[in-house]
Amino acid sequence: MLNTFPDLLVFSFFAPTLLRIGAAGVLFYLAYFYIVHQEEIGRSPLPLIGAVGPRIAWLMAIVAGLIGAGLFFGYYTQIMALLGMVGMVKYAVYRRFYPHLMAVRFPLSRSTMLLFFIICLSLLISGAGAMAYDLPL
Repeated sequence: MLNTFPDLLVFSFFAPTLLRIGAAGVLFYLAYFYIVHQEEIGRSPLPLIGAVGPRIAWLMAIVAGLIGAGLFFGYYTQIMALLGMVGMVKYAVYRRFYPHLMAVRFPLSRSTMLLFFIICLSLLISGAGAMAYDLPL
């Protein structure tokens, strides 16, 4: 089948870059959410640990921010995408078994988590794309 816009296929190398920037935006939003709601997050108990205070919100924000920065700048993109996928699976399990914690700890819906997982899976398979520090070996 003929392509409707064959001239645009030249830019296909930039598609993973757009996916990386979108996934990084989601993670930056999560980091911002954790910092803004640190008191509420600190009061809600973790499943096995209990209440740990607002320091856990800062730890969660730092982890989300580092993974988001790695995706944004294309630094170890496949590792960062894998970490993002693990995080989404963790939150999906938490949403299933601890629904009372999810209102406070994780603002994304299931469909957003699924889309983020698919974006990270695509980045894991296809690589970093343009303007990244990753180099294929």
